[in-house]
Amino acid sequence: MPDFESILADASQLPVTDRVQLIEALWETVPEHALPPLSSEWLAEIARRSLAFDAGTREAIPWAQVKEDADRRLADGNQ
Repeated sequence: MPDFESILADASQLPVTDRVQLIEALWETVPEHALPPLSSEWLAEIARRSLAFDAGTREAIPWAQVKEDADRRLADGNQ
């Protein structure tokens, strides 16, 4: 069975869109109960953004727009 390093080396040779697709597919295989807890830095960032949103100083970006922007960047070859 191939080891992590050889799989990573092979995957790194894929086009960007295929690498993103592989990342998404791998993420889907991780059981929710196996996810590590968020770091204190991430929790602080989430709290900061939530406060800004609640105060009305930040607006949410609809998922459809986020996905469209990401898809466009991938299609343009930006990494």
